[in-house]
Amino acid sequence: MGAVLSLAGPRCRTRDYIETSNNESCKKQKLSPSFDEDSQRLIPSLPDELSIQILARLPRIHYFNLRLVSRKWKATVTSHELFKVRQELGMREEWLYILTKIEDDILFWHALDPLSRKWQRLPPLPNVIHEEESKKGSSGLWMWNMVGSSIKIAEIVRGWLGWKDTLDQMLFCGCAIGAVDGCLYVLGGFSRSSTMRCVWRYDPIVNAWSEVTSMSVGRAYCKTGILNNKLYVVGGVSRGRGGLTPLQSAEVFDPCTGTWSQVPSMPFSKAQVLPNAFFADMLKPIATGMTSYMGRLFVPQSLYSWPFFVDVGGEIYDPNTNSWAEMPNGMGDGWPARQAGTKLSVVVDGELYAFDPSSSLDSGKIKVYDRKEDAWKVVIRKVPVRDLTDSESPYLLAGFHGKLHVITKDANRNISILRADPRDNLGSMSSSSVSHSADSLHEHSDSPAESDTVVWKAIATRNFGSAELVNCQVLDI
Repeated sequence: MGAVLSLAGPRCRTRDYIETSNNESCKKQKLSPSFDEDSQRLIPSLPDELSIQILARLPRIHYFNLRLVSRKWKATVTSHELFKVRQELGMREEWLYILTKIEDDILFWHALDPLSRKWQRLPPLPNVIHEEESKKGSSGLWMWNMVGSSIKIAEIVRGWLGWKDTLDQMLFCGCAIGAVDGCLYVLGGFSRSSTMRCVWRYDPIVNAWSEVTSMSVGRAYCKTGILNNKLYVVGGVSRGRGGLTPLQSAEVFDPCTGTWSQVPSMPFSKAQVLPNAFFADMLKPIATGMTSYMGRLFVPQSLYSWPFFVDVGGEIYDPNTNSWAEMPNGMGDGWPARQAGTKLSVVVDGELYAFDPSSSLDSGKIKVYDRKEDAWKVVIRKVPVRDLTDSESPYLLAGFHGKLHVITKDANRNISILRADPRDNLGSMSSSSVSHSADSLHEHSDSPAESDTVVWKAIATRNFGSAELVNCQVLDI
């Protein structure tokens, strides 16, 4: 393949070619019709159809360098046609994309190829002035800076109580992140004290950001999920005259048409049955997570009243009936929570996992949801996550290559991607579930003999200095 790459350019630049041809012969070849015809091809003497078949078989990590060969090579390796060929050949690759934040709320995206363990830094989201017409017809200038989650959810709750000073001083934050159809999406958030409708998309094929159709309403801290190759957005908060208002509305984006459509609002049925008007006024319902599982969207929910939050189960959206239903009690009540009630989860091989944090070092647990028993059960008893109290996101969860991954910082504060395969434990749990009740299953799954069989392996480590974790996504292209 090295010889093929050496002949790709239109000029005689390689050492092997120079050694076998002097300058005069090289000039004569340039003047010959056959050579001129070959110089217009991706690989001289080969039809472009065959050359594309060759390029499609190369690992995607090499495409960053192949773009430098010539303009035609750059146009080829950044074309969606080439990636269609890769899909036909079964050459799709899963990459991990991590969003980090450094001082002054500056954020950077980093991509990891798990096979080569090489990292790539994504281009920053453009700093642009975005102008939108308000409902009253007046226009406002909103500065779109680097995207991230620069404040804790507690600061948002303060806005519900009328403490607006913090919000008025905020830079852009509170955006949502999603991934669909092989692209990253950054949605909404705050710009100063205004909620945004803007949506930006990163296409890894062309390695560039572009703005797409905005959401119907400005949202911050909304939740995203994927169903049927469409991006769903639910909940979040919006800024009104009285401060921040929690949203029950939902909408869906179709990347094929580039349009948004309305989805029935979340009923928040448990929030509607509060004992009296005082609690109804004080407790604000909010979606604290969303996961695509078994062809539906599972949205855990909470009621907030600073500084407290109360889990109230959740609701499930079924796209076939276009309606919401209550989440099973065991699922909603036992869903492990992170900071301020945030629920993080990941689906691997059809199983729903969540991390149950602990204040003790290396003592967090991975739980799996047993839908037959409607219970969360410990499947991994020890997770090497250090509880970094000064970090908003001490860990992230991801699923790719059929395995569970935890992204966290190690003892040297390097970002580390840890891999584990809990399927052996799941097999032990399922075999023992025949003769045990749900309570005994939970105790059995927490036994050292079962949980300690899982070995965590660091598949990649990177020193990003003082950068904090914000979000992660997996793209399969």
